[in-house]
Amino acid sequence: MKNRIIYFLPIIVTVFICLFFFFSLSNDTSKLSSPIIGKEVPEFSLVSLFGNKENFNSSVLYSKTPKIVNIFASWCVPCRAEHDVLMLLSKLEGVEIYGINYKDDPIEAKNFINELGNPYINVGIDEQGRTGIDWGVYGIPESFIIHNGKVIYKHIGPIHISELDDTILPILKDLK
Repeated sequence: MKNRIIYFLPIIVTVFICLFFFFSLSNDTSKLSSPIIGKEVPEFSLVSLFGNKENFNSSVLYSKTPKIVNIFASWCVPCRAEHDVLMLLSKLEGVEIYGINYKDDPIEAKNFINELGNPYINVGIDEQGRTGIDWGVYGIPESFIIHNGKVIYKHIGPIHISELDDTILPILKDLK
């Protein structure tokens, strides 16, 4: 009897591990809440990616006009996929989009924007990722809707056109 249990033990353990990974990997991370929602934006000051602009800092985000802060990098494939949606969003009246270039080479980031278009008012360089950590970023792209210096909404992953229509635009409309 003892030998039979030893024989089946590796199979039981393997099945248990497979079930654990199956249920762990199928979790939808886009539904995770953020501890900074409803709170003031983290204080920061980043050198602008654009040499002719002032530093991008948290004081810019304190106004009645809703703002979107998009965390991106040139090496991020999903960031490239969402860029057309950001370009569309930047053309809407009353929408200001700012970027934080996360753990990226500034030259590559400029090339990325030059190639795909510039939806941003300003982009801050976060080469070490410290500002991203303060914002609670754990994967890019991530976007935040800011109003009066407070974080209203956090979107994890690339923004798809359906999410723009169903979630982002209604939030922005309510803030105006």
